[in-house]
Amino acid sequence: MNLLVLEPYYAGSHRAFVDGWRAHSRHDWTLLTLPGYKWKWRMRHAAFTFAEEITRRYHDGHRWDALVATDMIDLAELLGLTRSILPSIPVVAYFHENQLTYPTLHHGERDYHFALTNFATAAAADRVWFNSDFHRCEFFAELGRFFRRMPDYPPLAHLEQLAEKSSVYPQGVYPIPPRPDRTPGPLRILWAGRWEYDKNPEDFFAAVGHLRDSGVDFRLSVIGEQFEHTPPVFAAARETFADRIDRWGYLESRADYERCLAESDLIVSTAIHEFFGVTIVEAAAAGAFPVVPNRLAYPELFPPDTYGDFFYDGSVQSLNKKLMTLLDRFTRTGSVWAPESPSALPAAQRFMWSSLAPALDNAVAALLP
Repeated sequence: MNLLVLEPYYAGSHRAFVDGWRAHSRHDWTLLTLPGYKWKWRMRHAAFTFAEEITRRYHDGHRWDALVATDMIDLAELLGLTRSILPSIPVVAYFHENQLTYPTLHHGERDYHFALTNFATAAAADRVWFNSDFHRCEFFAELGRFFRRMPDYPPLAHLEQLAEKSSVYPQGVYPIPPRPDRTPGPLRILWAGRWEYDKNPEDFFAAVGHLRDSGVDFRLSVIGEQFEHTPPVFAAARETFADRIDRWGYLESRADYERCLAESDLIVSTAIHEFFGVTIVEAAAAGAFPVVPNRLAYPELFPPDTYGDFFYDGSVQSLNKKLMTLLDRFTRTGSVWAPESPSALPAAQRFMWSSLAPALDNAVAALLP
């Protein structure tokens, strides 16, 4: 079948999703993208911009069997603008994030116009896919609370309809090359994520500061994408831990990124927002020991009944204790993995594109009459 896929924010996990699915898909694709820049502007203009390009291609003879669009677009607006050329095409909306529950830096600053855009997109789609069940449940719970705060005409009847047409299709990941033999040296700790407040870097640097103050030896890598406004804790930490840093900042090369994952003994998340957690999954696939808070989507990635050793309760004190336990284990045995600890690789393999892409292909094909 011929898919028309729209990505208004072609960067980060959004780009990785469409590129990964397309590379493994059995369908033919027309992929239209816009650069990952100024997300609010993208949500406001993407429908008009894509409608113009879709119309041009339609008049050039292009035809499609289904439409897939990710969340940074007003899908209802797009379908209204293209109703004469896409009158009955099945439509899927894929939600990487949503503007109802994405954390805001300052209380009260949320722009509910974008939350209503997300609702309109979900309502206009035939199917709504979320990257985790945590995300799906949180979205519908907050949407219900939001509707009940409306002064009149709350569209509560839509909640059940939206839930019925929603599914979970996780973000896919690529295999990581085999982990090389470990070179000698102290414990290697990795923190990887966007350098923004919702990844809660303050808690991470507080915890590794406790390790340093305890007089223990370790190496540190802090990597991830940076934007115009970076939390000041990063500049301070770079000075504080200067003699322990192996890597710092964004790694341009995929090979360098994979090498960093493979050389790390453990990866730490302190996130207060994470709808999925691509880097944690990829680090687990590379053999790093995940240290994650018992919240967000992490219990889906690593079911606690099997992987309970990966979790801490989300506080700095609990993270301190977990890191000291792993450091002691590493000092005694040369590994952070206890003999009874199950490998994280089987958990990570569930999200490989080789498995997920056929499921996505089948799901979109099932929309055809």
